[in-house]
Amino acid sequence: MSTEEKSAAPRSLAEALRVRDDVSLAALLRSRPDLITPVPTDLTQLATRAGTRASVVRALERLDRFALQTAEALAVAPDPASYGELLALMGGDEQDPAVAAALPRAAALLREQALVWGADDRLRLVRTARELLAPSPQHPSPTGLGPTVREATAGMSPGRIQDILAAVGLPSTHDAVSAVSALGSLFADRRRMAALLAELPWESREVLDRLVWGPPYGQVTHDPAAHLRALLDRGLLLPTAPGTVVLPREVALHLRAGRAHRAPEPVPPQVEAAATHRPQVVDATAAGQALAALATVDELLKEWDEGGPTVLRAGGLSVRDLKRTAVALDVPEPVAAFWVELAYGAGLIASDGEAEERYAATPAYDEWRELPPAERWARLAGTWLTATRTPGVVGGRDAKDRTLSALGPNLDRSAAPEVRHRVLALLAGLPEGASPVAESVLARLRWERPLRGPQQQRATGAGAAREDDLRSRIARWTLSEAELLGVTGRGALAAPGRALIGAPEAPRPATANDTAGPGGPGDKLPVHHHRTPPVTAPPTPAERAAATATAARLLAPLFPEPLDHVLLQADLTAVAPGPLERGLADVLGVLADVESKGGATVYRFTPGSVRRALDAGQSAADLHAFLARHSRTPVPQPLTYLIDDVARRHGRLRVGAASAYVRCDDDATLDEILADKRAAGLGLRRLAPTVLAAQADPAALLDGLRAIGFAPAAESAAGDVLIARADSHRTPPRAAPEPVPDGPPAPDDTLLAAAIRAVRAGDLASTTPRKPGPGDGEGGGESGMPGGPLPRTGAAETLATMQAAVLTGEALWIGYVNAEGAASQRVIAPIRVEGGFVTAYDHTADEVRTYPLHRVTGVAELADDAG
Repeated sequence: MSTEEKSAAPRSLAEALRVRDDVSLAALLRSRPDLITPVPTDLTQLATRAGTRASVVRALERLDRFALQTAEALAVAPDPASYGELLALMGGDEQDPAVAAALPRAAALLREQALVWGADDRLRLVRTARELLAPSPQHPSPTGLGPTVREATAGMSPGRIQDILAAVGLPSTHDAVSAVSALGSLFADRRRMAALLAELPWESREVLDRLVWGPPYGQVTHDPAAHLRALLDRGLLLPTAPGTVVLPREVALHLRAGRAHRAPEPVPPQVEAAATHRPQVVDATAAGQALAALATVDELLKEWDEGGPTVLRAGGLSVRDLKRTAVALDVPEPVAAFWVELAYGAGLIASDGEAEERYAATPAYDEWRELPPAERWARLAGTWLTATRTPGVVGGRDAKDRTLSALGPNLDRSAAPEVRHRVLALLAGLPEGASPVAESVLARLRWERPLRGPQQQRATGAGAAREDDLRSRIARWTLSEAELLGVTGRGALAAPGRALIGAPEAPRPATANDTAGPGGPGDKLPVHHHRTPPVTAPPTPAERAAATATAARLLAPLFPEPLDHVLLQADLTAVAPGPLERGLADVLGVLADVESKGGATVYRFTPGSVRRALDAGQSAADLHAFLARHSRTPVPQPLTYLIDDVARRHGRLRVGAASAYVRCDDDATLDEILADKRAAGLGLRRLAPTVLAAQADPAALLDGLRAIGFAPAAESAAGDVLIARADSHRTPPRAAPEPVPDGPPAPDDTLLAAAIRAVRAGDLASTTPRKPGPGDGEGGGESGMPGGPLPRTGAAETLATMQAAVLTGEALWIGYVNAEGAASQRVIAPIRVEGGFVTAYDHTADEVRTYPLHRVTGVAELADDAG
């Protein structure tokens, strides 16, 4: 190939990709992973796939606002356009230095993602992107520009075009093509166009001003007014349909001073700081929230320890069960949905799968409880960061107008992990201890993934506007959920949260001298202008695991040491001034009821709670010893009396299965029960002085007598007291729900290298010239180039050519049909031919392979200049 041919401009996207180096191809495949799912056979197939509608739409959706504006400008620019023409469209007649500085990056990004190809003097937007972004009567351009003069006059009569030329003072021409060209040149000439507009009445100028920024279409009557007639006569408005006119693109660009967009946005909006706190305060606040998060999840799982709410037929929690859970946790229902979904996402709760299906804790919950507190938090935080299930949508409606329930289906939102990670990354870009202005975070996210208006929905689908709105809502939910979970403290990103996303060390906060206003330090809260971190690929599983471990390590010193004591008070309460050791907390949770939570937890002792401890197998002596051992204050006398009184009455009555009976050595107690009207529903009757029979079953009899005020104990058939122990209900082992990815995952370096090697090898096989063979005159395709029909040779000729290539070391072009019947072309260098097989180095696969000779359709030698 000559130097002249090598330097020639590419004629297609495939040729443009062919001259790229491996680093550039890797950048393309990393930004558009759908292009290697599966790996294309060669660069032509890669280019074809890069131009499909689905892939282009996905790529456009991931552009930032300025890059998207650049693509929109190219869609209304000449095809091809020079870089100078693009710069003029983006910056207008009065070039904005910020636009000129940012445009090279935007153009390079579009070229890297194969949305634009060609040299700077011949930039081409891929056809599918142009079709999506270019104007049409049904879908105006996102720029608000209409069709060109040539496009708008395509169906106009030649006589009418000549009339327009005469009205604007241009000489008539011999054909419509030259007439349209002359009219377009006039509209593109700034000086002549200004003179033409100066002749118009002000009413006509008002009409143009209303159409200039779009939409460019308007309605006119059959007999338009004089100021509209002036515009129509001069071609400043052109008819597109009966009663409809359009402002030609050239006219609009003149009125816009050459700009394609009303407001180009080359610079992303900065995330502003709402307040700044000392980093130590932020970390301490976040650690307190993290402890509260662990306590809340633990309380939820204990609430469901013996079996939680039933599973709806369609899946999920009922509205009533969610309300009950919210009351039990003392939180609003949306917050309860968040905790339930977090525990479910971490694999701590699941459906038990039994006949009456209920939610319950999983075996993983018991393993989780054994972990140190910081590691338990890190597991919850890591789950939250990567989960696609979005609790914020609970209570909304799905596409079929059904209510979305917690733990139910259809809660996955693929964008959630990306949005959460990006919000935290933006917070990490603020000075340490700074909390953000929420609206500035949303504004930055909209710039990075711009909202799609009605004019752009054909590029992203009818639901795009709703999805973009969802992204903003996910960002708001992220800010509140991060605070609940302890990833942030007082709105600022804490050190463990920074480690969780793998962010670098925080920048130093600006001092008062750096940020003082005109009136001196402290006049107003400074706005921190900083360089926020760029949008990066999501971390790999190994990177996430390392980040989670680092976050746990940073959080552990922030947690207070668990306490082994409480403070008993005379009003039958116990105060835990901090987190308790697990054993102490478990026993105290049975012996007393939680009255209030916060920095200190208050427990209250009641007859019911003491009876619960006795039912669990504790004796009065055990309870006295436990309280004396763990109280820093003397055990109050009222509490001692309460325990002794409940224990003295505990078990005096015995309930067993006859249907059921009650026996007691004290006749007077049985007389009291029979005389009580509240016991009438139990169907009691005396069988003996110390025995009563009941129609109710033993469990109902126990509950009924306890409701009256007695403290009966159950007994076995042998007469032994049965200690009622709560059996923890566990589901079978369950896997945590897998996130639903937003398209194919980003390829790692190993996969990228292998994919590029395979594509290069396949491209070599499909583009290497070959010598003309016997079938060239009969087939189709180009002589000497693969890509047409497979080579066809007889078995004897195929074998002889293969054997000769083994001796000479030459490469061959073969056609091959695999066991599934799929045909392909390959370039191979035969190494050995024996037993009906050929072993060869396959340039297409870039490895040594063995092929059955009977599956080779034919063989041809490569041309002498094939290297």
